[in-house]
Amino acid sequence: MHRSAPRLSRILVCAAVPVMLVVAGCSSDSDDTKGSGSSTSPGAKKSQPSVEPAKFAALPDACASIGKKTIENLVPKTKNKGGTPGRSSDTATRGSCSWNGLDDNGVKGSQYRWLDVGFTRFESDDALGSGAKRATDDYTKQIAKAQATEGAQKVSAAPAAGIGEQATAVTYDLTKTSEDFKYATIVARTGNVVVTLTYNGAGYAGAKAPSAADILKDAQTAAKEAVAAVAADKGEAAATVKPSAKPSAKASTKPSAKASAKPSAKTSAKTSR
Repeated sequence: MHRSAPRLSRILVCAAVPVMLVVAGCSSDSDDTKGSGSSTSPGAKKSQPSVEPAKFAALPDACASIGKKTIENLVPKTKNKGGTPGRSSDTATRGSCSWNGLDDNGVKGSQYRWLDVGFTRFESDDALGSGAKRATDDYTKQIAKAQATEGAQKVSAAPAAGIGEQATAVTYDLTKTSEDFKYATIVARTGNVVVTLTYNGAGYAGAKAPSAADILKDAQTAAKEAVAAVAADKGEAAATVKPSAKPSAKASTKPSAKASAKPSAKTSAKTSR
């Protein structure tokens, strides 16, 4: 009897040990699960806000952005009715075209006109901002650039209503080749695209110089057509935001915009200004 008591005590102690371990283990698992739930539960991580997608994903053909009739009216006797495209390594983000002509009237003198239009498109970028914001910044820079034209006189800048989302007309006089030229530069922004159009003219061999008012009016007419060309046809489309490589489901359901500007075989032609 005395020997069985210690043995019974040892059996009871051993039987109690696994019960305590199980309880302790369950308690530990419960705490761990509870503690880790806050970091792994769905929706715990908030997605970073993305910038607004760019409105336009392509640019129009710069040489086709202004109607042929307008070119004939603004640049009589133009050397190249189809225009001379400017050099561009990426026609989806930058393009330009120019026209010039001399209407020779013999002893009555001659009239010279030069027209140039340029497009710059900005994509939305998480680091740099939305395409519209980047375009707005460039819009301001282009206005300042036009106002700072070397040798310009009587420089004036004023809002140009009815052209894109915002537009400014910069006018000035400039003496070249011993002649007085009248200049008008229209800088406009539509969405994430900046359109810069410059038109100038002068009278040669005794011909009367064009009026600043006429040059400005014609420049605004051409600028309206150029801005309208940005959204024409398939120029407007949803654009992805850099640096994301995967288009959103919404964007992928729309047909992609075709590349607007067709590469020209002659890209090195020089235009006299």
